[in-house]
Amino acid sequence: MSSAFTPTSPLRQRFRPLWWLAITYLAISFATRVVLLVMSGSEVPHTPPNLLYAFGVGLGYDLVTYIYVAWPLVLFLWFVPTRSGRVPGLWRWLLSAAALVLTSAICLGVLHLMYHATLKTTWPAILPFLFVLPLTAFTYTSRAGQWMLYGFALVLLYGLLFVAASELVFWNEFSVRFNFIAVDYLVYTNEVIGNIRESYPIGRWLALLAVAALVLFALGRRALRVRDDGSRFWQRGKVALLWLVLTVISVAAVNGGMKDRTGNNYVNELAGNGIYQFFNAFRSSHLDYVKFYRTLPDDEAFRRVREMLKTPDATYVSDDPHDLTRAIRRVGPEKRLNVVLISVESLSGDYLGTFGNQDHITPYLDSLVGQSLFFDNLYANGTRTVRGLEALSLSVPPTPGDSLLKEHNNENLFSLAGIFNDRGYQSDFVYGGYGEFDNMNYFFSHNGYRAVDRRDIPKTATIHSENVWGVADEDLYTLALGQMDQIHAEGKPFFLHIMTTSNHRPFTFPEGRVKQANGTRQGAVAYTDWSIGDFIKRAREKSYFDDTVFVITADHCASSAGKTSVPVNRYHVPLWIYAPKHIPPQRVDRLMGQVDIAPTLLGLLNFSYRSRFFGYDLFQLEPGRERAFPATYEKLGYLHDDVLTVLEPQRKLEQMKPDYASGDATPIAPQNEEQIDQAVAYYQVASELFKRGQLVRRPADATPVQPLPAAPATAPAPASSTAVPAAAGSAPAPAH
Repeated sequence: MSSAFTPTSPLRQRFRPLWWLAITYLAISFATRVVLLVMSGSEVPHTPPNLLYAFGVGLGYDLVTYIYVAWPLVLFLWFVPTRSGRVPGLWRWLLSAAALVLTSAICLGVLHLMYHATLKTTWPAILPFLFVLPLTAFTYTSRAGQWMLYGFALVLLYGLLFVAASELVFWNEFSVRFNFIAVDYLVYTNEVIGNIRESYPIGRWLALLAVAALVLFALGRRALRVRDDGSRFWQRGKVALLWLVLTVISVAAVNGGMKDRTGNNYVNELAGNGIYQFFNAFRSSHLDYVKFYRTLPDDEAFRRVREMLKTPDATYVSDDPHDLTRAIRRVGPEKRLNVVLISVESLSGDYLGTFGNQDHITPYLDSLVGQSLFFDNLYANGTRTVRGLEALSLSVPPTPGDSLLKEHNNENLFSLAGIFNDRGYQSDFVYGGYGEFDNMNYFFSHNGYRAVDRRDIPKTATIHSENVWGVADEDLYTLALGQMDQIHAEGKPFFLHIMTTSNHRPFTFPEGRVKQANGTRQGAVAYTDWSIGDFIKRAREKSYFDDTVFVITADHCASSAGKTSVPVNRYHVPLWIYAPKHIPPQRVDRLMGQVDIAPTLLGLLNFSYRSRFFGYDLFQLEPGRERAFPATYEKLGYLHDDVLTVLEPQRKLEQMKPDYASGDATPIAPQNEEQIDQAVAYYQVASELFKRGQLVRRPADATPVQPLPAAPATAPAPASSTAVPAAAGSAPAPAH
């Protein structure tokens, strides 16, 4: 083998283009990292340790990624014949095609036998065979072979530049390398491509990339001259085998978390590689909690969760230690009020003047604070819309990998809509775009909701503005009002969950609504504020307004980036509960998780019901027990008592004291083992219950729960930010 790679050896001649690709790819990766460093600004101090780590570890990831990136060229150089042989070209190609078809069929058969996989899921395995299929139709040393190599190299170069440019755009939006968001975006190409076309001058950028590719190609063209003095297929196969061995070793020895060794998450991200991180995220889309995370014995985990979910108004209905079903009992009759829950796209808390923003872009929402039950310290479950929808509808901690909205077997789960439906409500999920995105229509329509989306807007309706994500928020609210009118006319109470879209790039909205510029984040936030005010104004004219509760919150924050793995300031979202005739204004400053919204709302309605929610009715919770679950798709946070515990794959964990304003954090030593066990118990139990099919709604869940008898009247206690609503269902008194 060594003699085959002498300076004049045919194999060295044949595989010389791999050096061209290596140098080109590493140069592009280095340049990308430099630009990302500049884009990071002051978030990355330019100290020697930071720079050495980012570029040194980054080079290691680039080299590993090069092994994967080079595979198409390795296959090209392996399969293309050196020159015409004894077998005519057509027959050679037909024999090769037959061999490839047979090999492809064997591979698909093996996948079916090992994993019971159907062609619907295994079809990507056919792509390498389709790529190789035409390669034996010409010879390497011919003129056609030279031009095929040139063309193939140019396509590879353009693809690498396109990926690098995409990384810059992605970093500008999320301040991270490609991650699970990018994987999702690849699935929903209609919305993503449309969003890119509406947000950026994509035609000009693609043309500039083409010019850059041609220039780089011209500079390295000499390295791509075909030359092969007689290599044989089996000799070239040894190189392909070596590449396969390197690939297997890299997959086994390297993972995406190995770079996360510094205290600055920006440095860790710079040390990564976008292509590698993308496939790492794809591989992590179905993380088995027990396999990848720290665990407790099952019985202990369930014991802890049952203990932590106890509240004064809740009683377990079963002695089964793995059953979380509780009877929630309130005093007195229920309030059959209509409910409108609005989850606003990317409404970060720091956009509000109430929380110190000086740009005056949320005047209506700021004014609504003094008229509502307003929660100052609410933290979202995640950084994606699906995580917010999951928390609001199911009241569960975020499981690692995919949201439950997109998992298999996510039908008929115990949901907020199910509780309302048991009382004769009509529950609708109303979305201004097409609900196939993120599997929303399927999930909601199979979990107690009627899915209503863009297609349900009447043909005669006026659409003031629309983009790839959906119609303008004001048109979405018009659709929602139509649903509310219809359900009310049928004599039913309604529960509507409305998901907005206007506060999402490309940030377009109808002209003349606000003074801020169209196409900007500030303008989109200002328009979001205006449209909510307009919706409440129009709803006030309805006969059912006085008996309707409006719950306004965010699905997640606009940005998830920070120096720490889970920067808590990027999870802080607002919550208004507004019902002037039923809920007096009050500000609540207790810590609250997004999973607590549903049970707190049901408590304000004085519902007695069966529950398997992981959230609390905050007004039934003793002070000091509050917690939240800020998380990414693989880093699972538990915020309690000013301590943030983060569980990570490979059974790693961090524990720190967070700075709520900046998102920075200080590591805690020694670690609080009790809080670690609490975090593990919550996430382990939630994941295991879904995996075992035990988060489903059961027939017994509709069993009526008798309310508690009224207590003797007592003198009212002074109101405060931690006041508990009266047991008979009265709302909190205004704070003094």
